[in-house]
Amino acid sequence: MHLLQDKVALITGSGRGIGAATAKLFAQHGAKVIVNDLDPAPAEETAHQIIQAGGQAIAVAADVTDAGGIEELVGQTVQAYQGIDILVNNAGYTWDGMAHKMSEDQWNAMLAIHLTAPFKLIQATMPYMREAAKREKETLGAPKARKIINVSSTSGTRGNVGQLNYAAGKAGIIGLTKTLSKEWGLFNIQVNAVAFGFIETRLTQADEQGDFTERQGRQIKLGIPDQMRQMAFMMIPMGRAGTPEEAAGALLFFASPLSDYVSGQVLEVTGGL
Repeated sequence: MHLLQDKVALITGSGRGIGAATAKLFAQHGAKVIVNDLDPAPAEETAHQIIQAGGQAIAVAADVTDAGGIEELVGQTVQAYQGIDILVNNAGYTWDGMAHKMSEDQWNAMLAIHLTAPFKLIQATMPYMREAAKREKETLGAPKARKIINVSSTSGTRGNVGQLNYAAGKAGIIGLTKTLSKEWGLFNIQVNAVAFGFIETRLTQADEQGDFTERQGRQIKLGIPDQMRQMAFMMIPMGRAGTPEEAAGALLFFASPLSDYVSGQVLEVTGGL
């Protein structure tokens, strides 16, 4: 059963982790996938794996916090596939710190990637989603369903010590989701969010492993202390972190016809927490 046959799905931050698992799952269900990442190598590798498995994908390396990067990303998507049916705002990272020590750069960086970038991407895709739906409504009587899925976090729904900036961005995207669902509902565009708990990615790995991301010439260390990881597992009823593949299942639901009358919702994926 191909739930997304011939749908065009643009997924930001899909070179690794949840985004990569989502890109592969969408492709398995028949979608034409745009794999986006800041770094070319992981985007190209994920797209290559999709193509090798018989799916359709292109890789576009672009920074979604940059206006030129958004223009390039949307432009290549439309050039390749002539439209956009599904937008997944997934790109992001963490830059933690306690409130009394947090720099303005830390604060601005998290709002830029988790809130402003999705807003600007939604505006950039408007001609291919909202305006396309208006034309279909006028000529066909009803537009086809289109989907916008924003990735939030339980840090945004519940708060989390040391993540004031990240939590603010992830809470803000929920407000954006609920408002846009009301504004664009008439155009048969469903807008929903998924708030992930502890999913096993490089953002939640033990920080001793030393993975970094580079932003604006600055090396930002990813991961969390192993003691905090172990405490998190003890709090999760299922006793473990979720996998990227399990996380992708929730995104597939919101991208598919199964959710055609579901909009403005936030689904927590937490292992029962």
